[in-house]
Amino acid sequence: MTSAPRVVAIVNPSAGGGRCGKRVGEALDRLERAGVELEVHRTDGSGHATEIARAAYARGSRRFLSVGGDGTTFEVLNGIFPRPVDHEEKVTLGILPLGTGNSFLRDFRITSAEDALRAIERGTTRPVDVVRTEHGDGLIHFINLLSVGFSADAGALTNARFKPLGTAGYVLAVLTCVARLQHPIFPIRLDGGAVDDRPCVLLSFSNSRFTGGTMMMAPHACPTDGAVDVVRVGPFGKLGLLRTFPRIFRGTHVEDVRVEESRARVVELEGVGETDVMVDGEVMRLRLKRLEVLPGALETAGGAAQWDIV
Repeated sequence: MTSAPRVVAIVNPSAGGGRCGKRVGEALDRLERAGVELEVHRTDGSGHATEIARAAYARGSRRFLSVGGDGTTFEVLNGIFPRPVDHEEKVTLGILPLGTGNSFLRDFRITSAEDALRAIERGTTRPVDVVRTEHGDGLIHFINLLSVGFSADAGALTNARFKPLGTAGYVLAVLTCVARLQHPIFPIRLDGGAVDDRPCVLLSFSNSRFTGGTMMMAPHACPTDGAVDVVRVGPFGKLGLLRTFPRIFRGTHVEDVRVEESRARVVELEGVGETDVMVDGEVMRLRLKRLEVLPGALETAGGAAQWDIV
């Protein structure tokens, strides 16, 4: 039997406050014993995972493994994309969560590194959607979530002060941001419809259900349905937001009349200036223009197709 091509493993040793660097050796040894041939690269700073993935893709690599947190996976994804979406050519991105966050894989009932290792060892993948995002300076891609408003403000504060605390750190940032609560306007058009320019607390464009680890921002999202779930949180007072926020861990916040859900394949943002954007665990300043779903553009662990482990 011909051996499968090597899997390019991109490791962020600093993820999870350095926990990834301490645990990765044993995890990768286990995968190699299971027959996964690895080409291991370790990052040494922000953006390095993107550079490694881009260079490997240019050399012909089509199998990748992101080892770290949500931010590491975001960087690797943006080294693989943009690329032509050719469903005859499979590009696989496995995820081994050894960092702070593990949001995307929870949709596949993978909630720990052990679950992820078992999924890779089983050799199963499935196609998932990727969301292409056009902004003032180019393109980015994501598989989990992009949000603006309150959640991005809290994400920026989390990264600056509370990231090592994981989900608890995000909660602390939320409580801090409530004190300066605002109701900005982000005019959007869904699938060519009318412009919605109502004030809101936040807007979330979710390809999968979870964010920040265990918070179910979009309880009805599905990363294989060819659409993003748009969650719009309308104006809340500070006390009302504090009362409603804990419901996000069960996904029941969407039952509040001030929270609206809709779905779209294309989202256009009309005249939105530069603003904080939280995307797959990263926070950046962008001038958003357009989001478009690329159905089934990537293979990842958790489904029924073969990884071809030998």
